Order: sequence, then C-alpha cells, then structure tokens
Amino acid sequence: MAPALMFDIDRSSPTPLYFQLARAIEGAITGGALPAGSRLDNELLLAQRYGLSRPTVRRAVQELVDKGLLVRKRGVGTQVIQPHVSRSVELTSLYEDLARSGASPTTAVLSLERVPAPVDVAGELDLPEGEELVVVRRLRSSGGEPLALMTNYLPGRFMPTVEDLTERGLYQYLRAAGVHLRVAHQRIGARMARAEEARLLGEPPRSAVLTMQRTAFDDVGQPVEFGRHIYRASRYDFETTLVGR
Repeated sequence: MAPALMFDIDRSSPTPLYFQLARAIEGAITGGALPAGSRLDNELLLAQRYGLSRPTVRRAVQELVDKGLLVRKRGVGTQVIQPHVSRSVELTSLYEDLARSGASPTTAVLSLERVPAPVDVAGELDLPEGEELVVVRRLRSSGGEPLALMTNYLPGRFMPTVEDLTERGLYQYLRAAGVHLRVAHQRIGARMARAEEARLLGEPPRSAVLTMQRTAFDDVGQPVEFGRHIYRASRYDFETTLVGR
C-alpha cells in the first residue's frame, strides 16, 4: 500500500506546479518517508489529492523517473528504487565515496589468495611474471543492494586480512600500511555482464555493466595496486569535469 503523503502546493509561486510536486516527492524519498520498494499512488489519486491535473502529475513523475528515483513496472505501478550512485573520477575508493555521501557501504570478501603474477598484471604492477601477488575479490553493496564486483591485485609484500577488507576500503588499508597514494591511471568502459557477474550483482543475464581498470601509484612512482571493477550500469555512473583551454 502506498504511503499517503501530503505536500503543500503553492499556487501563487512562480515555480511550476509539476516541479513543486516532483521536488516534494524527491524530498520524501531522500528523507526516508518513501523508502526503496514503496509504491507511489497512481496519477489519478495524486491529481485528486493535490488538486492538480493528470498531465501535471505525469510530468512530475516522469521527472523523477528520468532522475532514477522512480521506475514504472507493469502490473505493479510506480515504485521507488535505490538512488543512482554518481561517482566523481578521483583517486578515492568506492568505499570512501559511498561513506562520504552518507551511504552505508558493506563488503563481502569472495576470495583472498596468493597467486603467481600473470603476465598482464605483472606488467601493470612492474613486477616479474610469476612473482607472488595478493588477489582479493569483493562484492560491494550500498543500502543492502549489490553495486560493484571488484578484483584487486597487490604486490606480495602486503598482507591484508578478510577483516581488513570487510570493515574498510582497500585504500584505507593501504594508507594504514604506510602507502601514500599519489596518482592513478584509469580506463573506463562498458560491456555485457557474464552469467556469474549478473547473478552476483542481481541483474538480468547479459545486462550492461560499466567496467573500470585502475593502476594506482605511490608518491615515488611505484605501482601499488591494480584493479578490475564491474559496476551495475542501472545504478552507477562516473562523473568528470572537463575544462577548455
């Protein structure tokens, strides 16, 4: 059953009525009065409750659909979804970005092992092929929903534990180990999810996913981490600022 929320619509305001309604519903979503999974009343009921026309209500709802806060589902109606995560392209970890935005990130460590360095990873970390590496595979969630599947490679001198990687981000662990992260080389792309990836991320088979490869360097130019990450395209995007010259 949809929560019966009441909003004040100011008809004397120069702000369009549809925008007032959209902003009020968005506030209820971000404030927790309309949690993820809850249903919105249909357009006719909303129009009657607030004394608005159906086209006005429809435009307000579409505004929130376009922002990724609502989704229309056949046979279900209009439903609140988990907010889309927008991440600026900076030398920070996903854990840090989520925590800074007020989210509650959680991590499941899927595997933590030591393996000989394959040739491509050895090249990224400037190590001899076959040298021992730490490989950690994690599933990062936000708000109880999976968001990213992350595989990271570290030189063998590091000894993170499952507890280290569950309770904090990888970059927090590296900083605590005395590493001063300075710069990273990053490549962002997209592809369709493989079967296991889709299952772990809670997406339909062959859904679109964002990909990111990153090699991070310390303050003396030594590579200290190489990562291959996969993000749910339905809930995640990267942001960057471009400056002309």
